[in-house]
Amino acid sequence: MFAEDIILKPLLTEKGYDGIADKKYSFIVKKSADKKQIKAAVEKLFGVSVKSVNTVNCKGKKKRMGKYEGYTPDYKKAIVQLKADSKAIEFFNSLS
Repeated sequence: MFAEDIILKPLLTEKGYDGIADKKYSFIVKKSADKKQIKAAVEKLFGVSVKSVNTVNCKGKKKRMGKYEGYTPDYKKAIVQLKADSKAIEFFNSLS
């Protein structure tokens, strides 16, 4: 499995912006990926050293369009904490 297949996209939320100063970054990742694969993918893609990875399985929200009801897709979120001596991820620095 390639690193580009594991990290799907960055997750940009208010709570996520607060963690950027502490070198905590949020990503939406492949559901089948484990913490070791996520760590290796972030280190390869961004050239940083990862301290820890926390994951959360998020259920889809209930949505309605007129008389039709359904759910948004489920997804897996990873919060990645970088080491103190590691460089920051440039993509997130432009946002804060």
